[in-house]
Amino acid sequence: MSSVIAVSARAGHHFSKTPGLSIRLLKGLGVAGDAHMGETVKHRSRVRRDPTQPNLRQVHLIHAELFDELRAKGFVVQPADLGENITTSGIDLLALPTGARLHLGASAVVEITGLRNPCIQIDDFQKGLMAATLDRDADGNLIRKAGVMSIVISEGDVRPGDPVRIEMPAEPHRPLLPV
Repeated sequence: MSSVIAVSARAGHHFSKTPGLSIRLLKGLGVAGDAHMGETVKHRSRVRRDPTQPNLRQVHLIHAELFDELRAKGFVVQPADLGENITTSGIDLLALPTGARLHLGASAVVEITGLRNPCIQIDDFQKGLMAATLDRDADGNLIRKAGVMSIVISEGDVRPGDPVRIEMPAEPHRPLLPV
């Protein structure tokens, strides 16, 4: 079964977030009290470029299976360490198409907008971790494994243990690109 393993938020602009017992998703805004909440971009580098851009990175999700993969490579990473708001289990987040919706708990719904593009801050957290979150497919194309970004479609509370239901968009499906 697909489920939420952990939830986290943090008011200031920090790399890691603070795990919690629940988070509240606000429609069109993101996670209540989180530094990245808002209709327009909140990531500082993006704000410098154009503060009027829509915020396609309201909620960051990572699959817990990534932590197992990183552990096998010698890294110690726990939920919230990489700055995600929601850690899932049993879902291949990276295989979802753009526009897929995740129903979280009783009422919250997020729509996947794209891939998180890992940045050098990951290496500040643990040296070599950025390279460990990247890979190449059989054709040599870069695979980004540091999670997916989403926007809030329906608000609600999300807690560890909540079920996750996937709603696929109409075909043709569009692959995830960095946002």
